[in-house]
Amino acid sequence: MNINIKESLWNRKEGEENAPFFTSWSGGKDSCLAFYRAWQSGLKPQALLTMLIENGERSHAHGLSVEVLSAQANSLGLTLTVQRASWETYEQVFTAALSDLRSQGITVGVFGDIDLKQHKSWVEQVARKAGIQPVFPLWQEERVPARARVEVVKSFLDCGFRAMIVAVKDRILTPDFLGRILDAKLLMELEKRGVDPAGEEGEFHTVVFDGPIFNFPLRLKLKGRLLIDGYWFLDLSLQ
Repeated sequence: MNINIKESLWNRKEGEENAPFFTSWSGGKDSCLAFYRAWQSGLKPQALLTMLIENGERSHAHGLSVEVLSAQANSLGLTLTVQRASWETYEQVFTAALSDLRSQGITVGVFGDIDLKQHKSWVEQVARKAGIQPVFPLWQEERVPARARVEVVKSFLDCGFRAMIVAVKDRILTPDFLGRILDAKLLMELEKRGVDPAGEEGEFHTVVFDGPIFNFPLRLKLKGRLLIDGYWFLDLSLQ
């Protein structure tokens, strides 16, 4: 997929090329590739922001521990900011976190959305309320066919990133997919099963453990599997 990175981010005003940014960080492939493209475009990375479930034990959606998320941030040489919230308080807490980042002089937020318009609209609304310019390096203009989403994932792999599946939606994918390394063979298998190859509908989530922007690879220990609210999660720690 040929992408003009600078044009795909936003229509910058003069002087905004070196703007400091944070990334809405899930720990997975999409937020990582969005971060990478923003950095390549000349924006200046400052921090990662991750939302945790209310008890603070794991991140929303991907189910990653603060230990693993902190290791990613350390390898990237960045500050990790975490906030706890239930789904009911998520928007309020997220908006406050963005406002705090803005008070630190961070003016741009980078998000890994691909083509879900409803979520992009929500991000735009919340970010601008907090005085943050939202940027979507992976964004397609409209809901795209599965083949285009495959190209986004292939772009991630072609850059040299490595990731494994850490969460799957029960009855869509079986728990034996947990721990599998994301590669071309796995993408083909997902397509044959009729699963969105980018996991845009929440069919699966990943954790990135190595790549061109990592100063060192994460050494992850697989502790077990957890079934929570209709999702199988891989319980991970650092070796």
